[in-house]
Amino acid sequence: MKRVLVLGLDGADPALCRRWMDDGALPNLRALAAAGALLPLESVTPPATFPAWTSCVTGVNPGRHGVFDFTEMVPGRYAVRFVNGSFRRAPAVWDMLSRAGRRVVVAGVPATWPPEPVNGLMLSGFDSPVATSVDASFVYPRARAAEAAGWRFADFQEGRIGPGWHAEALRRLLLGIEEKERILLNWVRSEPWDFFMAVFGESDTVSHHFWMFHDPQSPRYPGPNPFSDAIRDVYARLDAAVGRIVEAAGPDTLVIVVSDHGFTGAGITVVHLNNRLAEMGLLRYLPGGGRDSLLKRLGLSVVPERARGALFRRLRGVAGGAESRSRFGGLDWANTRAYSEELGYFPSVRVNLQGREPQGTVAPEDYEAFVAELCACLREWDVVADAVPRAKLYSGAHVDRAPDVVLSLKAESGYAPVCVRARGGGALRKLTEAEYPGGKERGMNGVHRNPGVLVTNRSVAGGPAGPSLLDITPTVLSALGVPGPEMEGRPLFAPGMGTGGAPPADGGDGGAHPYSPEEEALLEERLRSLGYLE
Repeated sequence: MKRVLVLGLDGADPALCRRWMDDGALPNLRALAAAGALLPLESVTPPATFPAWTSCVTGVNPGRHGVFDFTEMVPGRYAVRFVNGSFRRAPAVWDMLSRAGRRVVVAGVPATWPPEPVNGLMLSGFDSPVATSVDASFVYPRARAAEAAGWRFADFQEGRIGPGWHAEALRRLLLGIEEKERILLNWVRSEPWDFFMAVFGESDTVSHHFWMFHDPQSPRYPGPNPFSDAIRDVYARLDAAVGRIVEAAGPDTLVIVVSDHGFTGAGITVVHLNNRLAEMGLLRYLPGGGRDSLLKRLGLSVVPERARGALFRRLRGVAGGAESRSRFGGLDWANTRAYSEELGYFPSVRVNLQGREPQGTVAPEDYEAFVAELCACLREWDVVADAVPRAKLYSGAHVDRAPDVVLSLKAESGYAPVCVRARGGGALRKLTEAEYPGGKERGMNGVHRNPGVLVTNRSVAGGPAGPSLLDITPTVLSALGVPGPEMEGRPLFAPGMGTGGAPPADGGDGGAHPYSPEEEALLEERLRSLGYLE
């Protein structure tokens, strides 16, 4: 193979792909699979955008590349900072290829801001700190930014779901695919490249917000509705884009279509982890403690979209600080031994550890025993399928950046509970019908699940386990004849072929480029628009 084309369909589900390939809705993916393979693709824990795509482009688990979430804890504080591509602590595939003299084009991959000085062209992903569309700050080289005009990031407000919202959201998603296809086709045809990678996020967004309309078995299903084919329509439009890009790439190109995770429907049970920890005697709220409502008091939820970016830039660090207060405000740290960030896509618990947290209450010598007891107690809760210490899930130099305990929640007839934040009240509640579409305090009606999907035009070699997201980078390097560091993934098309004898791909912290307060505020607003932040 002379060239490698990787197309990411964020959140594309293997079961949906197979169903719609079989019924003719996805003819281009079907043609690729007929020449090669359609397989489920094991993701990471959590099966979430930043850690999953970062594992995809590094070939290592989050414990080695250090990215577990959209945010990470600030050492020595009860606070978070937003993560971007510079926080990746392992080399990415385009780094290795660029050093080997290969030409690369990378577009829209999450967690790639600021753009890196690759041997070729890079357009950063949705972690780029702008309001809705690209500018020169996240295209490399900057002189090429005009060619990316029209590339759209999420520009609708998840927190304002109401009449007309879904119709407008669907229109914008389809328009976004069209604009991205136009830009990518230009680069596929005009750029000299050995490796081309682009990610579409529309398949993820439509699944988060339209699942209940598409799935008659969902407990949130409203009955016959005008959006029952919305997810299928977005998949079909993506399939058309894939077909045109693959055709433009030429017949000698190795094509890999990949998703970072799949999707399923959310149930109607709401889980408040901190309230459960309070019931267990492990957490205490301050008298009158409540969620930070600064953004609401400022009226940001009703600011017109065209003015929102400028306003957030002027607010500087207000929004970023509000996210930390939203997660950790109102807790009585002197009387708290364990706490949760209550992330819907990453239910987990942190230990209030002496020497690590500012007001830690658990002694370091008691840590292992406390974590074991905490896991055992959480497993006794009816809604918890498992509670696992982080050391059993991750390996590498950056495991300490993960939460101490990671939970998986029991599905109700196949539909997962949703974990959201609350102060006071009980640990469980049921959504009302008015809350089914999602929004603040409700979670989203479609949620991530493992696995994702792999579609390729080449047969995949067998192995002791099925293909993993960590296999993509070793596969690309092998196909292009470029050695790389030791990775956990394996080349999918060459059994037993290693990626080189260099040291493991663990990096340090020296290259991190934190967001400015203005940039952090804009990224937070985008994550809030998508529904990932409350």
